[in-house]
Amino acid sequence: MSFTTRMLGATLLAGIGALVSAAPSVAEELTIATVNNSDMIIMQKLAPEWEKATGNKLNWVVLEENVLRQRVTTDIATKGGQFDVLTIGAYETPIWGKAGWLAPMDDLGDDYDYADIFEPVRNSLSSDGKLYAVPFYAESSFTFYRKDLFDAAGLTMPEQPTYDDITKFAEKLTDKSKEQYGICLRGKPGWGENMAFVGTLVNTFGGRWFDEKWQPQLDSDAWKSAVGYYVDIMTKYGPPGATSNGHNENRALFATGHCAMWVDATSAAGYIYNPKESKVADKTAFAKAPISVTPNGAGWAWAWALAVPASSTKQEAAKSFLKWATSKDYVKLVGQSEGWVAAPPGTRKSTYENPEYVKAAPFADTVIKAILAADPAHPTKDPVPYTGVQFVAIPEFQGLGTTVGQLVASALAGEQTVDAALAAAQEQAVQTMTEAGYIQ
Repeated sequence: MSFTTRMLGATLLAGIGALVSAAPSVAEELTIATVNNSDMIIMQKLAPEWEKATGNKLNWVVLEENVLRQRVTTDIATKGGQFDVLTIGAYETPIWGKAGWLAPMDDLGDDYDYADIFEPVRNSLSSDGKLYAVPFYAESSFTFYRKDLFDAAGLTMPEQPTYDDITKFAEKLTDKSKEQYGICLRGKPGWGENMAFVGTLVNTFGGRWFDEKWQPQLDSDAWKSAVGYYVDIMTKYGPPGATSNGHNENRALFATGHCAMWVDATSAAGYIYNPKESKVADKTAFAKAPISVTPNGAGWAWAWALAVPASSTKQEAAKSFLKWATSKDYVKLVGQSEGWVAAPPGTRKSTYENPEYVKAAPFADTVIKAILAADPAHPTKDPVPYTGVQFVAIPEFQGLGTTVGQLVASALAGEQTVDAALAAAQEQAVQTMTEAGYIQ
């Protein structure tokens, strides 16, 4: 089975001014595909600054996360040429770069200051030592919680909570008559939606996707314990209709005061702590991602990044935009125009050395420590043949992860038992890995 066929199979299964000095002399019209997360919405708002400086024009295709991944994967695997700039992540970039589908990003100039980008973030977007995308923001995961509700209930969140702690807190802080839910977690199916959280839950409960011989482990006791925990706590203390809630929906629930706790991406902190966006900006605190059997893989490692397809005929203009949108000057522009709390997090050392950002972002130190502590090479208690914390860095994972996400969502919705869902997930994983030649 060819590499392209594997990637297409994966997406079908998913169902789903110094910095502009390099701008070309002839104006170009670029199409950019991006996700509808808050940081990207700010990028779209500020992009006219680059357009004015260069004479180029951007056409925006802004999509929900699952849809973005499907559209971009299909386009690049078929060399469809719809997009000149892609928003992709730490999962796709090394795989697609190795396949020759992305333009290298090592020629943006000395003034770009590659050394300012945190090394683990650069590494996550590289293959064989070559950078194939530049990071727009990076994140791990941690626990947001309502300090006012904790104080009123006489509760104290530990710096390092356990999932047992989270259950006790969720029980005490749920008041469904007030639409106040003890816990909000991702339920929308997708390898980068519900499985981003569930993957870390499985890790810390002692589970893994595959053993050292690539044999799937989805019907193991650890998986059953982790997914059983997830379904139980969300059924008792989570919001109704949780299988429709991904990152953005939960962010909105928390920001409007409906969640006592939320375990999710550290990048959301800039939104939650921004009084222009959040009703709980002055009522929120944070702790590390919860742990269970092991701390390994409890907090994810991710970067959203910008890349240029190797097939693009407008690479010079596209790279000019990438350089601008991921630069130190862009971070300053966001800080000055939107407030420093909204600056893109997790990518550049200079951001965390900036006293204005540190003052505006009380979460800054915790976030960067979480990002640097995440270890994609050792994501689980037991040895594994793959890298990746909340994903498995193989082409087949995009489809398999989403299929498993759909089965987990069906268990959360009460359509089948956890054991039945995981038995089906195991069967699908065995079939996928056998067809791809990982196992005989």
